[in-house]
This record gives sequence, structure tokens and C-alpha cells, in this order.
Amino acid sequence: MSAYATATVAAATSAPAAPCDAAQPLPVLGRDVSVPLVTGGEVTYAALDYAASAPALQRVWDDVAAYAPYYGSVHRGAGYLSQLSTDLFENSRADVAEFLGCRADDHVIFTRSTTDSLNLLAAALPRGTRVFVFETEHHASLLPWERRAAASDVTVSYLDAPRTPAQAVETLEKALAGREPYGPALVCVTGASNVTGEVWPVRELAAAAHAHGARIVLDAAQLAPHHPVDVAASDVDWVAFSGHKLYAPFGSGVLAGRRDWLLAAEPYLAGGGASRKVERRADGGVAVEWHESEARHEAGSPNVIGVYAIAAACKALTEAGFDALVEREQRLVARVREGLAEVPEVKVLSLFGDDAPRVGVISFVVAGWNSSHFAAALSAEYGIGVRDGLFCAHPLVRTLLGAEDDEVGECGAPEAAPGERSLNAIRVSFGAGTPDEHIDRFVTAVRELVTSGAKWDYRTEGGRCVPVSVSA
Repeated sequence: MSAYATATVAAATSAPAAPCDAAQPLPVLGRDVSVPLVTGGEVTYAALDYAASAPALQRVWDDVAAYAPYYGSVHRGAGYLSQLSTDLFENSRADVAEFLGCRADDHVIFTRSTTDSLNLLAAALPRGTRVFVFETEHHASLLPWERRAAASDVTVSYLDAPRTPAQAVETLEKALAGREPYGPALVCVTGASNVTGEVWPVRELAAAAHAHGARIVLDAAQLAPHHPVDVAASDVDWVAFSGHKLYAPFGSGVLAGRRDWLLAAEPYLAGGGASRKVERRADGGVAVEWHESEARHEAGSPNVIGVYAIAAACKALTEAGFDALVEREQRLVARVREGLAEVPEVKVLSLFGDDAPRVGVISFVVAGWNSSHFAAALSAEYGIGVRDGLFCAHPLVRTLLGAEDDEVGECGAPEAAPGERSLNAIRVSFGAGTPDEHIDRFVTAVRELVTSGAKWDYRTEGGRCVPVSVSA
């Protein structure tokens, strides 16, 4: 890295964020966007779908905009902008490692998303590994192991949904103790559910895994934006998360953790950047020597903007003060839960019960309502964006709703006409950029829809419930 490139990066980026005022949201893009209502007029959009993609922090956007004129290809360029971008890229790796509390010898690999990170780890599993995963996982952490198992001697054991944190640990311990043959094993677990928002006992699950000779990977896609993640303190072996859920929507993700399995595996992608030396062999083929660093699994020109955005988000959240952010979010969680509890027709979905710690993700169903119809009315009549469906966690939602496999349709698609029984759910999610007014408007809208019904007519179109146009 060059000293003059480092100085330019420092000059181009914004000043440190001010400490968070626990009573105020962090500035995010889109906070003043107005949307039309079918009933007439406009209203400021209430973005309450953070669990899918959180809005960009203004700080992240400003940092990226400041760097953009200096953008260049990394690692192999002699030019000033290339050296500057290389410096920025590698410094971002260090910033992310610090944010995650990584161990000194951990690797931080930049990917496209949580899904990409867990697929990378699946490809790096030693032959003979047995994977243990709860059925409650998001598809990103449920499906990569199954694909690897179909192509090799890796096997997967799916564990039933626990009903308490203690039961989760007991279920895992029993499964690990009974595994045959005794060989390499990996446990995959979420940090916070993308359906219920409930926080899982990660430290206890890690201890159970290690006591039985297994390793553990933490899917922190829903945990990292809401709560500090400390790899060393929680003693997980790997952690994965996505930038677009961490207020950095520029197409990057992270896999961080122990290096041995990653270095022993073939590169995730074959190509430039991953290869250190390539020569023609005497027999006419090609001999390749792969890198022994994170670059081994980062073939191709990396997404420098996306990587820097993640690092900027990590710094912004840290500087704002995570304790204050958590305190404020917990007040919003309590406000939503209290408001929904006042509407008898609403049932909040939960595995661990009312007292379980949770982040700003809450799913529910409303008696007599199709979930897609309800979500469409929240959007069209109140300017509130939530999500309805199965949230790419089909087994978990089926378990929580008591639905049979053949009853439930595609992820996100309505399963019945407006007014018919719902076989999926509604999810409201929020975070550091959510104003109190958006939460109050949501609670009021739920109450009014249940009490008075929708003010508009809706129909199913293209698999979605949409308002009937005035001209229809």
C-alpha cells in the first residue's frame, strides 16, 4: 500500500459519524420520499421491510460518492487510482474484521451476499463432513449443504424446530453425540430469525458444537444490522452476512473466519486474482498455483464500491454507538408488539415465546385476511411497505402456521383470493433508520384495517394482490 494513496482515501471520505441520539433514527436515503395513495393524495413512504433490504445510510452514500471519482481496478495496477483503490479495498477488509471481532488469523473474504458466502463455505467442506442445520433456517443457510451433499460424500442432517433456546442446544448436542461415523462436522445456525426476529443462543450452540468436535458457521444476515457480532467472543468458526441488509446496498457480502478449510479447498471460482502463477505443462495442459490468502476465493475484479460500502456501514454503526442503536430499536420493537397485542385478530408468530430477545423483525397473520391482501392495503392506502409470503424460510413458516407442505405456494406469492384464509404471513421489519412516526402509522393502520376493512377493492394479478384501478 502507498502512503500517498492512503492519505487521499482519508481526505476523500467523510468525517466520523456523530454519536447516536437514542431518541432519533440514523439518516438514511429515501426518508423523504413521497408515494401516492389509491384513496388520493400522497404520504411519506414508511419503509418497514428492512429484513429484505435496508435503506442506505446517508453516511455510506456520502463515503461512496467521495471515493467514486478515484475508482480503479485493484491489486495489479501501477497507476495512482489503482493503488488508491487497492489501499481502500484492503483497509476495508481490516475494518470489517474489526467490526466482527475476528481473530488475528481469520480470513475475511468478500462475496456477493450471505447466500454466496455460505455456498462458498459449502464448496470448501472437507470430504466426509456431516452438516447439521435446523429446519428454521433461511434458504440461504438451508440449501447450500444439500447441493454439496448431492455432488459428494458430504451428508446433511436437518434438525426439528426447537421451541426454546435450551431445546435448541439440547437437540444439537443429541444429534452431534449420535453421529456416525465420527468425522468433520459443521453446524449452521442463524443469529436472528428472518421470520420471528428471535435471537438464537449462538454462544451456547458454539460451545456444544466444539464440545463434540464440530465447527459452527453463523448466518448473521439479520443479526449484524441490529446487534454487535463478536466472532472471537461467541467462538463461532465463521460468520456470513450481506451488505444490503447492513445499510450498504451495493452488492457485496462477507464470509469471515478460520482459514484452514478455506485454504485446503479448491478456489470457489477459477480465474484471475485467485491464481498466483500459471504455466503451460510439458503435456500441453496448464499448471496453476493458487493464492494462499483471501484472494484464493476472490477471483475476478472485485466489487470495490460494494466492499467499501460495507466497511463504511461498519464504521458508521460503530461510531454511532451500538448500545444506543439497540436501545432505541428495542423501544420500537416493544411499541409494535404492544400495538399488535391490542388487536385480538392478530397473531404474532414465535418459536421461543414472548420473553425471547429479538431484533426488529416481526411476522404475524390476521384472522379473516389473506396476508397478501393485507400487505397490499397497507401499501396502497397507508404508504407502508412490508413483506408478505414465506420469506424464503418455507419449513419454518409452515411450522409456525401449522400448514401442510402442499398447502403453501411459491415464496412471496398469495395462496388465495383477498379475504380467504392465509397460508403465508406478513412481516414488518425496521432498524436504525426507522422514524417513530412510521411505527405509529403502521400500528394505527393495522388497527383500522382490522376494524373497518380496506377502503379499496383488490384483485390477484400476476401472483400478487393489487388494488383495482379506477378505470377497471
